[in-house]
Order: sequence, then structure tokens, then C-alpha cells
Amino acid sequence: MRLPRSLQARLGLSVGLVLAVCWILAATATAVLVRHEMDEVFDAALRETAERILPLAVTEIVGREEQGLTQRLAAIRAHDEYFTYVVRDPQGRILLQSHAADPSVFPPYDRPGFHDTASHRLYSAAVLQDTIRITVAEPLDHRKEVAQSIQMGLGLPLMVVLPIALAAIVLAVRRNLAPLRHFRARLETRNARDLSPVPANDLPAEIDPVATTLNSLLARLHSAFEAERSFAANAAHELRTPLAGAIAQAQRLQSETADPAAKARAGEIETTLKRLTRLSERLMQLARAEGGRLRMEQSTDLRAVAQLVVQDIQRMSAPDRIVLSLPDAPVLSDLDPDAFGILCRNLVENALRHGAQTSPVEVTLTPDGQFIVSNEGPVLPRDALDRLTTRFERAGSSTDGSGLGLAIVAAIADRFGHPLVLASPRPGSETGFQASVTLPTEGSGTWP
Repeated sequence: MRLPRSLQARLGLSVGLVLAVCWILAATATAVLVRHEMDEVFDAALRETAERILPLAVTEIVGREEQGLTQRLAAIRAHDEYFTYVVRDPQGRILLQSHAADPSVFPPYDRPGFHDTASHRLYSAAVLQDTIRITVAEPLDHRKEVAQSIQMGLGLPLMVVLPIALAAIVLAVRRNLAPLRHFRARLETRNARDLSPVPANDLPAEIDPVATTLNSLLARLHSAFEAERSFAANAAHELRTPLAGAIAQAQRLQSETADPAAKARAGEIETTLKRLTRLSERLMQLARAEGGRLRMEQSTDLRAVAQLVVQDIQRMSAPDRIVLSLPDAPVLSDLDPDAFGILCRNLVENALRHGAQTSPVEVTLTPDGQFIVSNEGPVLPRDALDRLTTRFERAGSSTDGSGLGLAIVAAIADRFGHPLVLASPRPGSETGFQASVTLPTEGSGTWP
């Protein structure tokens, strides 16, 4: 038999089975003891009947005028006669018998005391120098019926009480395991980025060390991740100043040299340094996405953030390639505007960099908080889409990017509970690429 995996089911089943077995054993022992006591009581009644009837029988038989006649006592009223008797002389002739006595039931007189036949329990006694003998018989079926009645009296309450006891055990086990279920529920509500300690003040003493060990592990993981994020953010921040100085030196070298080869080499150095600068910025954004605060105490209109980010990108690199669609009503959210700005910038720049250069990038914010960025381009296979949110994964080896843009967006989206959704081709078209995410807003079900 395979035990259930549930601790609650195991405890309920184990305690219930132990209780049932103990109760059945106790009921069986009680029935055996009662049967023994009952046999003693019936034997005493059998003997008492013989000893009370024998003197009366002697008086009746001695006072007869004609000896050796069989007399059957008549019943006063109809009734069940459990004890029957016969009174015999030494020759075995029946001198007196009860009205329901069957002579074939009574074997020849052997000796005084108790005897058993296949169907009856007998008691015999004799008086007047063994000249008048009495034998009283009781059917064994009578004792069997009484024993069965006693067993039914013990068993029927058991059949009623035992299910009630089992239900009470299940309820008691369930009630006492409620803290463990609450602990499990608190664990299930955690996402992969929530490493705060799990409250475990009400757990039983047997489970508390597990919770303590788990919280200790979560604390160590949190410290390790914080150290990783801190290192990435600090390294990226510290690189900005020397990179800016190196870019300035490369630009100065280009302006001061007259050698075309040296000027070209300085241009390549500047391009590489700018790429490294963008990578350091993306690393800082990734650290911000994974460890920074995303929710604010007050709500802001996301339309203004989206419009500001798009205008900045248009001014810097793509004046005519972005089509922005915003709703007329405010889209209020407690999402940190800086976090939304990082999300918006990375999605738009990713679309500009990897989409068709002759087609516009469509940026849409819906009233219910759907933020959608789509662009024209070749269809990407499903396995390529699944890898795009991995760090340093690029759509193609020829693209000029850090491979962190969609990873940053995915990290932000996962932290507020709505993953980044990538589709290729974009809905309603046979080509292109679309990235969408549901933002937490007051007007949608995503508001906390």
C-alpha cells in the first residue's frame, strides 16, 4: 500500500487506523470477557434452577399413591421456556418433566454437575441416596443469541462512533496543520525575485527548523544577488568617467591629426568606446531593473513618460521613424516613472535597431495599460524568440547592440507580475515583430 504524499492525509490515516484497531481490539476483548461472565451467570442460573426444583419434585414424587408414573407439568400461560428439566429414577424412568421438555435431549444420567451436548448445556443433581435425579437443560442457541446481541450492542455504537471519531481526527489534524498550509501559501505567492524572509512564527516546533533554514538560505541568496547587482552597477558607473575621457581624447586625436589612417583608427576607437559606454549604461539599467524600487506611493500619468522618451529618441537618432499612439484619458499607475522610462526606451531602441530601416516603429499605450512596440522585419522562429530575453543574446550577429535591452525589459516586467510577450510575426500581419507588456494601472485588474 502506497501512503499518500500529503502529511495531513498520512497523519489522519495513521491515527484513524490506530484508533480503529485499538477500538476493535477493545471491543473484542470486552465481548470475550462479557461472554465468559455471561456463561458463569447462566451456569449459576442453571444450577439454581435445579436446586430449587429438586426439593419440590421430591415432595411431589414421594407423596404419590402410585409410583413410577410420568407426570408432565402443564404451562400456566404460553411462554418461551429456556430451561427444561426431567426428574428420573435410577432406572432412567422419567417421573416428572417440564411442559416443553424433550426427553431425547437428555442423555442417560452419568454423574452430578455440568455436561455439554452438541445442542445443550446440562446440569444434573441427585438426592435421597441417588434415587431421584434431576437434569436441567439450556439450549446453546440461547446463549449464542444472547452473545450475538451483546456483540451487536458493542459493534453498532462502534460503527456510528468510529466515523465520527475519524472525522474529528481529520478536522483536528487539519486545524493543527493550518500554520504549515499558510507557510506553504506564502511560499507559493513568492516570485523568483522576492527573497525576503517568509514569516514562520506560528509553525510547529518540528517544522520551525526547516523554515529557519529556508529563510537563512533566502538571506544568503539575497546577499549574493545584491552583491552581484551592486558590483555591476558600481563597475558601470565607475567606467563612465574614464570612457568619456577616452572618447574625448579619440575625438581630439581625429581633429588634430592630418594622417587619414590615424584619423580612421581614432574613429574606430571612438566607436568602440561609445559601444562600451552604451554597454555600461545597460548594465546600470539592468541592476536598476533587478534591484531598484518599482512601485511608488503616488500615481503618475504614463502618457507623459512615453511621450518624453519617444521625443528624446526622435531628436537623437530617429526623427521620422516613430509613430506614437496615446489615449486621450490619463493612464495612471504607481509604476516608477524611471522604470517605465527604461522599459520604454529599450523597447523602442530595440525596434529601431533591429527592424526594417524604411518602415516606421509603432509605439502604442492603451487606456488599460497595454504598452506595445511593433516594427516591420523578417519573421523570427519560436526558439529565437525564446532566447531574446536572455542576457547578451542578439537577434543577429550583424546587429550593433549590447544584447541586454529585452533582458532589462523582461526583468522589469517580471517584477510587477506581467511577463514580456514577444510575437513574430506581429498580430494581423505575416511579417514583423511585436513586444508587449501589461502595466499596472488604476483602470485595469493589474492594480494592486
